[in-house]
Amino acid sequence: MQTIGKTAAGLSPTGQKRLLSLDVMRGLIMILLAAESCHLYVSLDHSFPSGVSNNIVQQFFHHPWHGLRFWDLVQPAFMTMAGAALYISWYFKSLKGISWEQNFKHVAIRCFKLFICGTALHCVYAGEMVWELWNVLTQLAFTTLIAYFIIRKSSLFQLLVSILLLLVTEALYRLVLKPGYDQPFTEFHNFGAWFDTIIMGKINSDGWVAINIIPTAAHTIWGVLAGKLLVGDKPASLKIKTLLLAAVIALAAGYTLDLAGVTPIIKRISTSSFALVSGGYVLAILAILYYVTDVKGWNKYAWICTVVGMNAIFIYLFFETVGVQWVNGTVAIFTNGFTGLFGMGATTQAVIASLVTLFLEWCLCYWLYKKKIFFKL
Repeated sequence: MQTIGKTAAGLSPTGQKRLLSLDVMRGLIMILLAAESCHLYVSLDHSFPSGVSNNIVQQFFHHPWHGLRFWDLVQPAFMTMAGAALYISWYFKSLKGISWEQNFKHVAIRCFKLFICGTALHCVYAGEMVWELWNVLTQLAFTTLIAYFIIRKSSLFQLLVSILLLLVTEALYRLVLKPGYDQPFTEFHNFGAWFDTIIMGKINSDGWVAINIIPTAAHTIWGVLAGKLLVGDKPASLKIKTLLLAAVIALAAGYTLDLAGVTPIIKRISTSSFALVSGGYVLAILAILYYVTDVKGWNKYAWICTVVGMNAIFIYLFFETVGVQWVNGTVAIFTNGFTGLFGMGATTQAVIASLVTLFLEWCLCYWLYKKKIFFKL
């Protein structure tokens, strides 16, 4: 744990310029994930079982297979944001004379911690010791290393590597065909599922695959490129136009692959079309947040997100462990008892319990922020 005096915007104690847009994006991602862990979306799904309201609620669940929902953008956004933060951190360290080699030790140790936390979380989920590599922290450990190895290279080189990773993904799914796993884009019968049987001796019941570290590394590399652009000396208007142009190109390429029947958009195995489309949306969102917060300075309510974003990894680990296993149920005891006095139904009680739990977890982040306590891996 580090106790340091950072502000939500401006300069850190080391003089490093902060991009408020990244802090807001990081905090927004964590709030959305916390809401999921509080079972808010499940509760809303039960409250609105049909109609337009349910269609909206469904956007907060992963698409079952071929298609795209809003919730499918959260993990790519997390990876992209991490890549941008990685570059900005390295850039300012390099200005202080810290070499790539010196900083690599710090990055490698952090990735090891991420890997341990990610695999440990699966043990918590299962209630026993298991060997599973599907957690986002485990994935981030690998994508961060891949991005850092080429962080000193030119933007063109980094872009080409990201495209190569997508082409490698295409080749693996289309060319490595094993008995029972020879249908590239069919759930449980693709290369990713086969590879999981090799490294883990099992496949994921929801279709997730560990080999997603290859295509989603493109998101982290694109984050590096975005970070390089945003801390550069180009005019803000050009930065925004560049992000939006990249977003349009990625969206056009991804949707073309899908609609032409070449490669379907599938989040659970992170197909190249999915990586492109999700990456495009994320870059567009980043451009909007950069314009609103860092350029226009419309930051009156940004603190709601930044207080969470400043302790992102901590609150993620908290609501995935203590939150799910104890806080959710404990809060429900009291909220249900109180709302029951007014004759509220079970579905309404569940929504209220989820919202109260989410608020309390946000309050924890706010308290840590006010105390200037920031947990770092």
